[in-house]
Amino acid sequence: MDPLQLVELLKGHKNYIQTHNYPDPDAIASAYGLQYFLKQHHVDAQICYDGIVEKLSTKKMFDVFEIEVLPAGQIAEMTEEDYIVTVDSQKYNANLTDFVGMEVACIDHHPTYIACEYEYKDVRRAGACATLVAEYFYKTATPMSASVAAALAYGIKMDTNDFIRGVTHLDIDMFAYVYKQADVDKIGVMYNNVMELGDLQAYGAAIDNIHVSGGIGFTCIPFDCPDALIAIISDFILSLDVVDIAIVYAIRKDGIKFSVRNECKEIDAGRLTQRTLKGYGNGGGHQAMAGGFIPRQNQNKLAPELKEAIESEFRKQIGLLKQAASKKRNEA
Repeated sequence: MDPLQLVELLKGHKNYIQTHNYPDPDAIASAYGLQYFLKQHHVDAQICYDGIVEKLSTKKMFDVFEIEVLPAGQIAEMTEEDYIVTVDSQKYNANLTDFVGMEVACIDHHPTYIACEYEYKDVRRAGACATLVAEYFYKTATPMSASVAAALAYGIKMDTNDFIRGVTHLDIDMFAYVYKQADVDKIGVMYNNVMELGDLQAYGAAIDNIHVSGGIGFTCIPFDCPDALIAIISDFILSLDVVDIAIVYAIRKDGIKFSVRNECKEIDAGRLTQRTLKGYGNGGGHQAMAGGFIPRQNQNKLAPELKEAIESEFRKQIGLLKQAASKKRNEA
């Protein structure tokens, strides 16, 4: 897609850039970068999201990069005629609230699970959504500020886990492009003091409850835990030398929140999570990472032994996906 087509689409409208709920650094960097890109082409847009920004590193981005965002409670003026560009997520995804405006455009690096027609669609495989936004500057020779360049670089680093998760050549090329223009000091600041004292309790519970077998690491956090922290802990579990697939879940008041990480070439984490939670809740993501949720009212479907049922369902789908991959190899 030509990013200048997006510019033309949005001209003359009141525009919003919507991240997925509970946005992470990649989502915020992507939205911030896109907002600046559009501004350079004389188009205004406000960044918005639903949920709570839980991750300390994401909260810190607002201050370090001076990013203005509107939580759902502050967008009462949005109308049905207003345009929405979704970044790092897609319409109909479980992690994207359906706001009143029209989703006319989408920029995302995740696979599409429920098709949607947009007037502008840029959905491509990459390690980070910030990579796609960085390419907009590159392809159109649009100047960027040192702060925007630093935010995009940070978003790429975070979502690729420093270039070891789902990374593509485009991620590397675009990181090199923005890093040359970045305020490196701001990137450095983002790596300082990014864990809160309360996080240690969740880490302790995850370590106490871990069960590893056949390269699959399961762990349960038996209390309310923010989405972002669950994701960080799943990265931590995957770092164990005996784990190829990490499945971390927290039992919260409203249901069970899952975070899945994967290094097994035969498995797609997004497909695994979607298939496992189908009939109980919802899930999705991409090859290396995914998330999902089972509402509280559906937990009884996994009774009476919740942990055993969750593990059994995931192992069943992992086995089926590996069988399908083996069959495909034999037919090739």
